[in-house]
Amino acid sequence: MLSFLLTPLFAIYLPSPEEFGEVSIVFSWIILFNVLLAYGMETAFFRFFHDDRYKGRVTATSTISLVGSTILFLILAFFSRDYISSATNIASHYIAYVILILALDALVVIPFSWLRATERPMVYAAIKVGNVAVNLGLNIFFLVFLPDLAEENTFFSSIYQPGFEIAYIFIANLIASGLTLLAVSPFYLKLKYRFDPELWKNMISYGTPILIAGIGFAVNEAFDKILLGRLLPEDIAKFEVGAYSACYRLALFMTLFATAFRMGIEPFFFSYAKEDNAQNTYALITKYFVIFGAIILVVITVFADLLKFLIIPNAAYWEAMTVVPIILLANLFLGIYHNLSVWYKVSDRTRFAGYISVFGAVVTLALNFWLIPQYSYMGSAVATLAAYGSMMLLSFYFGRKYYPVPYDLGKIGGYLFLSIGFSALYFYVFRNNYYIGSILILIFFATIYLTEKDQLRQMLTKR
Repeated sequence: MLSFLLTPLFAIYLPSPEEFGEVSIVFSWIILFNVLLAYGMETAFFRFFHDDRYKGRVTATSTISLVGSTILFLILAFFSRDYISSATNIASHYIAYVILILALDALVVIPFSWLRATERPMVYAAIKVGNVAVNLGLNIFFLVFLPDLAEENTFFSSIYQPGFEIAYIFIANLIASGLTLLAVSPFYLKLKYRFDPELWKNMISYGTPILIAGIGFAVNEAFDKILLGRLLPEDIAKFEVGAYSACYRLALFMTLFATAFRMGIEPFFFSYAKEDNAQNTYALITKYFVIFGAIILVVITVFADLLKFLIIPNAAYWEAMTVVPIILLANLFLGIYHNLSVWYKVSDRTRFAGYISVFGAVVTLALNFWLIPQYSYMGSAVATLAAYGSMMLLSFYFGRKYYPVPYDLGKIGGYLFLSIGFSALYFYVFRNNYYIGSILILIFFATIYLTEKDQLRQMLTKR
């Protein structure tokens, strides 16, 4: 949500798309290191939290593990700043900010997981929204108001540095992360610190494939920006990254939906796994996820050229708008993959998460290396779609073998086919013809209503 809100701010107040591209590359590396520093412990926490054999020890053991590894990371990272800067192509004067942001984010993984597992969504949401508000507010202050205040006030002139916009973005993130850790600090103060070595080994064993899967996800999600910055000619690389990253943000409507859905449904998957009708419930959940995701795909595709004035109010970025439908569909496939992944999580076959994500990462890297020199960011968009689509299909294939779920393939496939067809027809044939776009949306809604009305009526009657 934060990156969605910050996009118009950066598009207006960063000097050019090149600076936006530089910020995007740094945050792409942050995505990867966030995964490494959590090393699958979040999912392992959910897996063992509901196991009666480990009641009272899961939270303490996972917390001690993450605190210890984060301290070790801080020590090693600060001693290796120059090497990290050279390896990641991140300017050395940003490295300290990045290291501290990563450490602070790692320290709130288990507190947030505990809030979700104990069903305290209001506290969880309040802290998360607070983080977004602080980060957004500080970015607005540093980029919009500070330059004017510095001309009128001696105090503000002492903290303002011209040309320091990118550093201010990381400082805002660092302060927000620090306040978030402060907000969850009661968790650390009340925790009974008891480390269970046997449980820890089991959690690491369970979480390692999740870590590998997370690395694969980070490669799929972030390396397109990194590779664009490295494989394109230096004079255009950061501009292309900036334009692509800004237009990529329009797909965040899909990402927000899928992420919110996953946050709520993942604890439910584990807690409901022993019920007699678990598979039928998972199938129903996935069908309605696809329905809502398909609606978002069609609606955002139709109105993307209107939304760009709101989200990306700088025409310098609009040349990359052609990637929007592709990235929307890619993120829909990713959301479906996360729903399908219930089979390996509840059946303790998390190694398949690693296999599938590594395959997706190989697809991402291979297609990016092949397509970027010829097609720039369009090649990256196609690579992302291919990676997430192949991961979705592989998860479905293996799920049918090891944990069969009776998905309604006819309806799910029909909704996907119709939404993809309508989106492609509008965006690449009738683009900016909102009469036809609106008709396509109405036809799609009518199809869903006519197909689902009996089941919806039955569900509402039961309720």
